[in-house]
Amino acid sequence: MSASRPELFARLDELGIRHETVSHRPVFTVEDGRDIKATMPGGHTKNLFLKDRKGQAFLVTALDQTGIRLNRLHRELNSARLSFGPEALLLDILGVTPGSVTALALLNDTGGRVRFVLDAALMHYPVVYSHPLLNNATTGLAPADLVRFAESTGHPPQLIDFARLLDDENTTQ
Repeated sequence: MSASRPELFARLDELGIRHETVSHRPVFTVEDGRDIKATMPGGHTKNLFLKDRKGQAFLVTALDQTGIRLNRLHRELNSARLSFGPEALLLDILGVTPGSVTALALLNDTGGRVRFVLDAALMHYPVVYSHPLLNNATTGLAPADLVRFAESTGHPPQLIDFARLLDDENTTQ
């Protein structure tokens, strides 16, 4: 059973995590919400739900401008090749649908089936923004609090410097 937005906020409150949420029209892509993000300074996220050929699931939360090379990321994660996870698996594990994928949905993975990968670039912002389980709002919290939240759900993040993966000329594709 998926957590509701009030349950998510109660969990954040329980952890002593300060959070602010702004309601807005549903946004399905990074581009859809450019005008909304312009009024909210900080690190905005994009999220990818991936799986490897062996069935391991991954949630990648990155700065919205970060380029992600899937053909290099699997080596960094010591996994098989990665592809986008099917919608049914996303719903089953994280309890959200495409367009609403978010690190805050880690609350729903009580079985520890997904590995959480976090873009190191997000750690440089005073506020990191994510959807609070649905794409019709955005919630901001401090980067350290996002990490603490993830850890509280049993998903310590693996920090990745995605810029290094883009710049690394010695890595073959």
